[in-house]
Amino acid sequence: MYEEYFGFLEKPFSLTPDPKYLYGSASHASAFELLQYALERREGFVVITGDIGTGKTTLCRALLEQTDKTTFTALLLNPFLSEEDLLRTILQDLGVVSRGEDRSGRKPSKQELISTLHDFLLSLVPLRARAVLIIDEAQNLPLPILEQIRILSNLETDKDKLLQIILVGQLNLIPLLRSEELRQLDQRVSIRYQLTPLSAQEVAAYVSHRLHVANATRPVTFEPDAIEQVHLYSGGIPRLINLICDRSLLGAFAAQTTRIDADIVNAAAEGLDLQVAPRVRTGWFSRFRRSAV
Repeated sequence: MYEEYFGFLEKPFSLTPDPKYLYGSASHASAFELLQYALERREGFVVITGDIGTGKTTLCRALLEQTDKTTFTALLLNPFLSEEDLLRTILQDLGVVSRGEDRSGRKPSKQELISTLHDFLLSLVPLRARAVLIIDEAQNLPLPILEQIRILSNLETDKDKLLQIILVGQLNLIPLLRSEELRQLDQRVSIRYQLTPLSAQEVAAYVSHRLHVANATRPVTFEPDAIEQVHLYSGGIPRLINLICDRSLLGAFAAQTTRIDADIVNAAAEGLDLQVAPRVRTGWFSRFRRSAV
């Protein structure tokens, strides 16, 4: 609705995980560098966690865009799979045709699927290629699936892991991995990182970044007091920032203005039924305001 008014090529604050909109905050830049390091070093298990809406999926997609032709990747977005479906999906994403299937439509057994995967991974060794499995929403994985993933991590040569595995999930993935049932898997994790919300300054830079990428033909400005309110209501969570800013642009369109102030943001937050984030009310942002006075 407002895209034509502002001259956007697309919605700047869409909730879809488009990697070109990834903003390199201190936390996200560190996570991205760690993931790249893990791929280069062929680390076996990596765990990335973060609160809901902190940009974990966008980070994963940005990482996939940076991989070269020698890296075969599988991205699993649906954690509710059987063990056989998990293996079959991995093989499909890697571009492998399961040798266990025949013209009668017989489904291969779990062992056949693992064998097919193992053979494919071994075929990458002389090519100096690698395979990476990224599993999103990993906190929802049932214990049998997590155990199957641990078994896959055992696929290795004398020198290297054949399959690098990145588990991405919400904060409750941490205690899940530390449970007694998953102790063996947890011990295999070589790199862990937790994404954090954006600071007040990073919220301002994040909003400017997304507006720039969307390439409006009209100059769109979020006033400093508007950015302050965006941070207060979002708590620095990118998904909430997107919701508030998208609704604010709609409000600016209704008011036929290109300058968004605190009143427009407050109205947007009220329409979304958002309250000031507790972590911001008494946390870092309050100290930032006192130091700026």
